[in-house]
Amino acid sequence: MTQPAPRVFARIAGTGSFLPETVLSNDDLAKRVDTSDEWIRERTGIHQRHVASAGQTTSDLAFEAGRRALEAAGVAASEVQLLIVGTTTPDLIFPSTACIVQHKLGANGCMAFDVNAACSGFLYALSIADQFIRAGTVKTALVIGAETLTRMLDWSDRGTCVLFGDGAGAVVLKADEETGIISTHMHADGAYQKLLWNPVGVSAGFKLDEENAGVRVLMTGNEVFKVAVKTLDAVVEEALSANELDRSAIDWLIPHQANLRIIQATAKRLNMPMDRVVVTVDRHGNTSSGSVPLALDEAVRSGKVQRGQLLLLEVFGGGFTWGSALLRY
Repeated sequence: MTQPAPRVFARIAGTGSFLPETVLSNDDLAKRVDTSDEWIRERTGIHQRHVASAGQTTSDLAFEAGRRALEAAGVAASEVQLLIVGTTTPDLIFPSTACIVQHKLGANGCMAFDVNAACSGFLYALSIADQFIRAGTVKTALVIGAETLTRMLDWSDRGTCVLFGDGAGAVVLKADEETGIISTHMHADGAYQKLLWNPVGVSAGFKLDEENAGVRVLMTGNEVFKVAVKTLDAVVEEALSANELDRSAIDWLIPHQANLRIIQATAKRLNMPMDRVVVTVDRHGNTSSGSVPLALDEAVRSGKVQRGQLLLLEVFGGGFTWGSALLRY
């Protein structure tokens, strides 16, 4: 009798991250805009953020994070069959940042493309790579979330410039019979476009009108907060329900690092103590698609996250986009 083929999972073989050298503290920002360290900390939990230096691009950050993830996994760049970069701040309109990173790594020839889902870019990319591996199309994938969001900030707008930072995180996925990514749950709703957006682009034009002139992030903060808390609650419950798991089964919550109050609200919903939640927003700010893999890499390298533990990743971003991933590390 023919034995059924074993199930194949996409399992994390290595993680990596990279932050620019320049650190911008809340006090530094208070010298540039009408704000204070106390005001920023109370509303966001952010103490500082990293800022890319002149000439330092998204692909530079992504390359370093990817290189470190490959090194941790013991995988050569030539073994990578799929490279996806989640980013909303690509180096160029084209080619994709993934193609640029591919060449820098020496992984030439593999499939490479970008995913733009704003802050959800990394989880969207992770979900896509998971499908390729489950289907047997590829055996090794490199997934990166990288951003240089400080390049598109209005430094006179204290409602947005205090929130964001630059950085990149990466994971190497390998096909494995041992459980890895269990499920992913991705969503979007374009009806919320103008609550969090950048009003310029190629076909829309680089300057729409005087009110929305320039490349900058526009956000209606209170409304974004309300929708984020609601949708993250739903997508966390969706992941648990889909796998018939109780909240207590989760070893670590690795959330999108946008705002400490949102993170605390999600943890409270899960009845999860904050010492089981990975928090980096205080030191990194919101690095968009870089935030979850940055937090994951820090948790792995610090020894918090151990092999065999169950992790719940969740994210929310412009679009609106949101999602979760449940995985066994």
